[in-house]
Amino acid sequence: MASPTGKLFLDALHGHPVPRVPVAPLAVHFCARVAGISLQQYTSDAAALADAVILYHERFRPDAVVISADTWISAEAMGARVGSLGDDQPWGGVGMPRIRKLAEVRALPRPDPAQQGRYPLMVEATRRVVEQIGHETTVVACFDQFPFSLAAALMGINELMLALNDNLELVRTLMARCHDQALAYGQALANAGADVLTGGDSPAGLIGPNRYRDLALPFEQRLIAELQATTGKPVSLHICGDARPILSDMAGSGADMLEIDSRTDLPFAGRTVGPRIALWGNLDPVALLAQGTPAEVRATARQAILAARGHPRFVLGSGCTLAVETPFANVEALIAAAHG
Repeated sequence: MASPTGKLFLDALHGHPVPRVPVAPLAVHFCARVAGISLQQYTSDAAALADAVILYHERFRPDAVVISADTWISAEAMGARVGSLGDDQPWGGVGMPRIRKLAEVRALPRPDPAQQGRYPLMVEATRRVVEQIGHETTVVACFDQFPFSLAAALMGINELMLALNDNLELVRTLMARCHDQALAYGQALANAGADVLTGGDSPAGLIGPNRYRDLALPFEQRLIAELQATTGKPVSLHICGDARPILSDMAGSGADMLEIDSRTDLPFAGRTVGPRIALWGNLDPVALLAQGTPAEVRATARQAILAARGHPRFVLGSGCTLAVETPFANVEALIAAAHG
């Protein structure tokens, strides 16, 4: 069967007929292990990150690769104190929250992906991967966080939750600035050649369906629509955990694809989102992929493929990022399961 795009992942995302289910684990820090480099190097060196992703692709031949370093790229670009917690740890927030009051939001600089934080590193890594393997696999670039999650990184999750009751103006004003930041970063990644843009909004899954619908979802909708309109790229939305209470709302975000965790039932997800939205997931990255046997991985992967049968836009993968210690044999078993 001829591929309309030449890339199976994109074909499934767009609803084109595919000869088999595409398979793409969410491999991020796992790539550093494949390349034999530290997470410190992976998250702070464009060439090292790109080379690690390329080596991962050459080793396992997934239908898509993911360009990501950690969940603090945009927060750092907006002035948060971020650093390495050790050679074997990804970068994270250090020190006090960046934002505590409205005046600090208003003083934030305008987005500049060419100069701020590690944005230039991530754009360069994306460009390198696209140049080397973009002709043969889908390159998914992570613009880091949707506005609610980015606001949580800048304020601190506990402080943000309190502000939902005590200072909603601060939260909304900060989220508006976070929208601008994510839009600029996503556009820069698209300009570097990424095929698909993705971002996470997992903290938004913790605030309950009503608040998600009233606060997080409108910002998701706006960001997704503007990324689609300005880049022409599909956009994916990732929310960890059991997304069933908000899944129908997520389907209304405008995202072309939803990344679903192992705690979200796959047949339920297919029925809820309908045939026009792609699903990517949803194998347990720890209990199964990191701790299971290759036979268990293959059997569970085949069950997921059967469970998704009838949904025209499905990509098999992990429900969240692969653990660094995931056995290579288990990744091979996952890939093999999709090949029949």
